[in-house]
Amino acid sequence: MERENRASVGGMEGDKDVRGANKRSLRCSDLVLRFVALALTLAAAVVLGVDKQTKLMEVTTVSSPPPVLVPVTSKWHYLSAFVYFVVANAIACSHAAVSLLLTLASRGGKKNVALMIFILDLVMVALLFSGIGAATTAGLLGFQGNKHVQWNKVCNKFEKFCNQALAAIAISVLASLAFLLLVLLAAPNVHKKH
Repeated sequence: MERENRASVGGMEGDKDVRGANKRSLRCSDLVLRFVALALTLAAAVVLGVDKQTKLMEVTTVSSPPPVLVPVTSKWHYLSAFVYFVVANAIACSHAAVSLLLTLASRGGKKNVALMIFILDLVMVALLFSGIGAATTAGLLGFQGNKHVQWNKVCNKFEKFCNQALAAIAISVLASLAFLLLVLLAAPNVHKKH
């Protein structure tokens, strides 16, 4: 009888150890993903935020004289979709920083803080995906143009600008996936607590 009690007590302690290890690994992966999301959103905002290219373009004023070379600059803030993208990534970066600090500060896992962070993580996923969609649409117009409305493609002239915008979009996709993983990891725990 004593052996059975010891075995059942030992089994419960073993279960507690496994649950504790699972909580620690979830907490560690949560912190790592938050840091990754912070770094990636910051990188995406900076990569597009410093995107600028100036080229000399030929402009013909009258058919007979030689064309005039005019400097033309392409900047990220000339397109509202790119402005939205940079702001969305800056907001997500700020959220990642604050939530990282809150996660580090609340070691006990307070219910209300965990729920608030979970909901805001979900909002960040939506915000980043909408910013990615807007920037991708503007980028596709730059790469392909639109013959129906006579919009010429510009990425054949501003290659560096377009490639840098593409890199920022790719970085932001990775950041949004990090936030999505945070949501997926936290959903079962939030459901249990509430």
